[in-house]
Amino acid sequence: MKGDRTDMAVTIRIPSPFQRYADGREAIEVGPGTLADVLASLEQQCPGIAERILENGRTRSFLNVYVNEEDIRFLQGERTEVRDGDEVVILPAIAGGGYRRGCRDEAAW
Repeated sequence: MKGDRTDMAVTIRIPSPFQRYADGREAIEVGPGTLADVLASLEQQCPGIAERILENGRTRSFLNVYVNEEDIRFLQGERTEVRDGDEVVILPAIAGGGYRRGCRDEAAW
Protein backbone atom coordinates (compact mmCIF):
# COMPACT_ATOMS: atom_id res chain seq x y z
CA MET A 1 0.00 0.00 0.00
CA LYS A 2 1.32 3.43 -0.89
CA GLY A 3 2.60 5.28 2.14
CA ASP A 4 3.56 2.11 4.01
CA ARG A 5 7.31 1.91 4.09
CA THR A 6 8.78 -1.56 4.18
CA ASP A 7 12.17 -0.61 2.77
CA MET A 8 13.83 1.31 5.56
CA ALA A 9 17.19 2.95 5.07
CA VAL A 10 20.14 3.97 7.19
CA THR A 11 20.04 7.65 8.11
CA ILE A 12 23.36 9.49 8.32
CA ARG A 13 23.28 12.79 10.23
CA ILE A 14 25.65 15.26 8.58
CA PRO A 15 27.41 17.81 10.82
CA SER A 16 27.10 21.47 9.85
CA PRO A 17 30.71 21.85 8.64
CA PHE A 18 30.17 19.00 6.13
CA GLN A 19 26.71 19.97 4.89
CA ARG A 20 28.18 21.96 2.00
CA TYR A 21 29.28 18.61 0.53
CA ALA A 22 25.72 17.31 0.97
CA ASP A 23 23.92 20.17 -0.80
CA GLY A 24 23.03 21.65 2.59
CA ARG A 25 21.22 18.52 3.77
CA GLU A 26 21.33 17.60 7.45
CA ALA A 27 20.66 13.91 6.76
CA ILE A 28 21.27 11.43 3.96
CA GLU A 29 19.70 8.01 3.54
CA VAL A 30 21.76 5.07 2.27
CA GLY A 31 21.50 1.29 2.27
CA PRO A 32 22.74 -0.97 5.07
CA GLY A 33 26.12 -2.72 5.35
CA THR A 34 29.23 -2.17 7.39
CA LEU A 35 29.98 1.39 8.45
CA ALA A 36 32.65 1.43 5.72
CA ASP A 37 29.97 0.44 3.15
CA VAL A 38 27.59 3.10 4.46
CA LEU A 39 30.27 5.79 4.21
CA ALA A 40 31.13 4.63 0.68
CA SER A 41 27.45 5.05 -0.25
CA LEU A 42 27.51 8.49 1.34
CA GLU A 43 30.51 9.40 -0.84
CA GLN A 44 28.60 8.29 -3.96
CA GLN A 45 25.79 10.70 -3.09
CA CYS A 46 28.03 13.48 -1.80
CA PRO A 47 31.37 13.45 -3.63
CA GLY A 48 34.22 14.82 -1.54
CA ILE A 49 32.65 14.19 1.86
CA ALA A 50 34.49 10.92 2.57
CA GLU A 51 37.92 12.55 2.58
CA ARG A 52 36.68 14.80 5.39
CA ILE A 53 35.47 11.79 7.39
CA LEU A 54 38.08 9.12 6.60
CA GLU A 55 41.84 8.97 6.57
CA ASN A 56 43.48 5.77 5.30
CA GLY A 57 40.13 3.98 5.59
CA ARG A 58 39.57 4.92 9.23
CA THR A 59 37.50 7.70 10.72
CA ARG A 60 39.55 10.79 11.43
CA SER A 61 40.62 11.22 15.04
CA PHE A 62 38.81 14.54 15.45
CA LEU A 63 35.45 12.96 14.59
CA ASN A 64 33.18 10.92 16.80
CA VAL A 65 30.93 8.49 14.94
CA TYR A 66 27.94 6.84 16.55
CA VAL A 67 25.63 4.07 15.36
CA ASN A 68 22.37 4.25 17.29
CA GLU A 69 24.07 6.38 19.96
CA GLU A 70 26.89 3.84 20.43
CA ASP A 71 30.43 5.08 19.81
CA ILE A 72 31.97 2.97 17.04
CA ARG A 73 35.25 2.89 18.97
CA PHE A 74 33.49 0.57 21.43
CA LEU A 75 31.84 -1.47 18.68
CA GLN A 76 33.75 -2.77 15.67
CA GLY A 77 34.92 0.53 14.24
CA GLU A 78 34.47 0.75 10.48
CA ARG A 79 33.45 -2.94 10.43
CA THR A 80 30.38 -2.20 12.60
CA GLU A 81 27.23 -3.57 10.96
CA VAL A 82 24.66 -0.90 10.18
CA ARG A 83 21.13 -2.17 9.54
CA ASP A 84 17.95 -0.80 8.02
CA GLY A 85 16.45 1.78 10.36
CA ASP A 86 19.77 2.55 12.09
CA GLU A 87 21.07 6.07 12.53
CA VAL A 88 24.69 7.10 12.04
CA VAL A 89 25.73 10.39 13.63
CA ILE A 90 29.01 12.09 12.74
CA LEU A 91 30.14 14.69 15.27
CA PRO A 92 33.26 16.80 15.13
CA ALA A 93 35.08 16.53 18.45
CA ILE A 94 35.00 19.65 20.55
CA ALA A 95 38.20 20.61 22.31
CA GLY A 96 38.73 23.23 24.89
CA GLY A 97 39.59 23.76 28.46
CA GLY A 98 37.81 24.48 31.62
CA TYR A 99 38.19 27.53 33.75
CA ARG A 100 40.74 26.98 36.46
CA ARG A 101 40.23 28.93 39.65
CA GLY A 102 42.86 31.61 39.92
CA CYS A 103 43.80 31.75 36.23
CA ARG A 104 42.96 35.42 35.97
CA ASP A 105 45.10 36.30 38.93
CA GLU A 106 48.03 34.23 37.64
CA ALA A 107 47.78 35.83 34.18
CA ALA A 108 48.09 39.25 35.74
CA TRP A 109 51.55 38.45 37.17
